[in-house]
Amino acid sequence: MLLIKNVKLVDALGERGPADVLIGEGKILSLDGGEAETVIDGTGLFLAPGFLDLHAHLREPGQEVKEELATGLLAAVRGGYTDLVSMPNTTPPVDTPEAVRALKKKAHALSLARLHPAAALTQGQEGKTLTEAGLLKEAGASLLTDDGHTNEDAGILAAGLLQASAFGLPVAVHAEDASLRRGGVMNDGPLADLLGLPGNPKEAEAARIARDLEVLRYAVRRSQKKPHLHIQHLSTKRGLELVQEAKRAGLPVTAEATPHHLTLTEEALKALDPLFKVAPPLRAEEDREALLKGLLDGTLDAVATDHAPHTLAEKEMDLLRAPFGIPSLEVAFPLLYTELHLKGGFPLKRLVELFTDGPRSILGLKPIHLEEGAEASLVLLDPKERLVEPRNFASKARFSPWAGWVLGGWPVLTLVEGQVVHQALE
Repeated sequence: MLLIKNVKLVDALGERGPADVLIGEGKILSLDGGEAETVIDGTGLFLAPGFLDLHAHLREPGQEVKEELATGLLAAVRGGYTDLVSMPNTTPPVDTPEAVRALKKKAHALSLARLHPAAALTQGQEGKTLTEAGLLKEAGASLLTDDGHTNEDAGILAAGLLQASAFGLPVAVHAEDASLRRGGVMNDGPLADLLGLPGNPKEAEAARIARDLEVLRYAVRRSQKKPHLHIQHLSTKRGLELVQEAKRAGLPVTAEATPHHLTLTEEALKALDPLFKVAPPLRAEEDREALLKGLLDGTLDAVATDHAPHTLAEKEMDLLRAPFGIPSLEVAFPLLYTELHLKGGFPLKRLVELFTDGPRSILGLKPIHLEEGAEASLVLLDPKERLVEPRNFASKARFSPWAGWVLGGWPVLTLVEGQVVHQALE
């Protein structure tokens, strides 16, 4: 039994407390205290449901030099995540039931964050032949996606949405027109021209979102069950407007934004530092501000990290050759708690919802609210500020564009079904 005394409660229902939270048998037994073997003084701290990341690259199998389940899932619990969706663009891609089961089995044995593997939408992520949605769902796949690749064949995407809908699986898309993106390494515009770098235009994202929404409209008309399209790492004001229009029309679409698109802009590339190279690229300030509004008005349903670890040697290449991606599992919540909530007045209730209820609903999972009888998959957060020090990351990717930033809201205790999987209490 564990008792967290005098702690503030924050979930999608709001802020309340202080409360004395008694935890046992994998559940919240009481908010009014009780006898426990372990007692934690929660004064000055706040308790939230455990976070769920819809979009993380854990690199296993085949790319373990960059990350593996053990390091990625440890990074996750240190970031307050009790649940995580791993992307299938591995070597080989996760496109069979056997591959999904192997990941689930290994993750379960690690007893860290619970893994919900995504499986490839097409065999080998080649965009040609659909995978077996029903068998993948039975094996434990949480959604289907060719993330890391763009779905160039609209007919394949339509067929994938129709097949996935029969088994209640969302289809997530990297919405970017490859023929417009070409070799772009940063946001297309005056700054890219000034730096002499190939640009990735905003229209590449908007054009693909527009097409995918029309494909979704077709799938809805043709399906007896409701297809679900999820837009990954949305980065532009125009893309946001298209999703907003689709939601108003009743289309079953959801969307996510990343911590880097919410806190950084293309201006960071002035130093030509590949740490800031991501896909889709960091955009203009007007796009970042639009994303913030989208979080508030519900156009965006979740914050997802797009945690993308690489070796330091790779990220120290020049901007043209370095790989795309930022590792962020361990700093995502403190970053947005500080930059959005503390500095920008973003409501804490809504911020927590974007890490909890929002992503859980996309996967069809029951929300976790802080009430008696609720599942005790929880995170205890400390507002005290400290430096971002990548050398101390659990992830193998020990670099960060936020290195040296001073952030509060750090996870100091993470519980999965009542079991302590991370503890950093003083």
